[in-house]
Amino acid sequence: MYIQRLIEADIIKSLDHYPVTALIGPRQSGKSTLVKQLLQSHPTAITLDLERPSDLSKLDDAEWFFENTKGTLIFLDEIQRKSELFPLIRSLVDDWGGNGHFIISGSATPELLRQSSESLAGRIKYHTLMPFIWQEINQHCKLEDYLVSGGFPRSILSKHTEQSMDWRQSFIQTYLERDLSFWSGFSTTTMLRLWQMLAHTNGQSINYSRLASALGVSNVTVKNYIDLLESTFMVKTLVPKRANVGKRLVKAQKVYLTDTGIINALLHLPDFNTLTGHPVFGSLWESLVITQLMAHFPLALLSYYRTSNGSEIDVVVEVGGKQFSIECKNSLSPTLTKGNHIAFHDLDSNKNMVVAPVSKGWPLSSEITVVSLEEMLAEIQLATGQNPKTT
Repeated sequence: MYIQRLIEADIIKSLDHYPVTALIGPRQSGKSTLVKQLLQSHPTAITLDLERPSDLSKLDDAEWFFENTKGTLIFLDEIQRKSELFPLIRSLVDDWGGNGHFIISGSATPELLRQSSESLAGRIKYHTLMPFIWQEINQHCKLEDYLVSGGFPRSILSKHTEQSMDWRQSFIQTYLERDLSFWSGFSTTTMLRLWQMLAHTNGQSINYSRLASALGVSNVTVKNYIDLLESTFMVKTLVPKRANVGKRLVKAQKVYLTDTGIINALLHLPDFNTLTGHPVFGSLWESLVITQLMAHFPLALLSYYRTSNGSEIDVVVEVGGKQFSIECKNSLSPTLTKGNHIAFHDLDSNKNMVVAPVSKGWPLSSEITVVSLEEMLAEIQLATGQNPKTT
């Protein structure tokens, strides 16, 4: 069963406008499946999986291979395994002219992005594919299941919760041993412990000193490890909103794990009933909301607002010249604190929303509206005049 991804139209468009189209994102988010689906309309296209030795050997003389297949769309899967191809690809597409020569995919790493950006500047269009967002998968599962299993296809589409948990725990181990193996001096044990600690404190301000002390490493090491997690889409850090309100603002960043299923696997939370009694439950909903915003509005600046006296808004979204204040409440009957009301007033955004797991929202006051996930996205789209995208 193939489930359509919202990003498809954007990828097709970039094939017409760029020599190279790149699809990046975390391992197992569905990149290869998506590209192979799109290539059904290109029957002569060639696919090379660079993690397969037989395909990799075809590129022993890559220039000869590419020249011999000139005019054919070539899909290079897991390009980070042979990143030395980037200068050759640049030279070839310059000689060939036109567009739609290569599709490349890979797990995002700083090295991959640096090399491709330097070699293919002006010739490549990037697209980011995250695990399933709610709009893509909502016809196939309940919101509670999505919150527990997350969006990775093999997790959310598993027939049994045990299979889903087994897959996620295996994914975590594979990520540590393979995706991060190319960093010298990297410790899988330290990263796993840090990852679990971040899951426990999901959505809280980062205290580098406390984390470093608990792990027995330096502050710099903790920061570097969090940067690695963010560069591979495992976490998202939110910077504090710099509002000129004459109040003392909290300056530390907040960190969220981007997939709720991975959080639950790290914390060994197997089902929704167990999850609802855990302290991390509230922050899971925040992670889910943030991931939807990242996927639909990739150019948006996301921050948070908090003052020293406790006034707080979970997410401040700036996109299309407009600002939106969003408070996340994992309740069917959400209520706000006095600090929330003060923060909404301080920020004076174009729209104030409380996003909750409801099917249809309602006005909470003349200036604040309770909304569902879908309504939140629609409100931003309406106010900015732009379509949500997943590019």
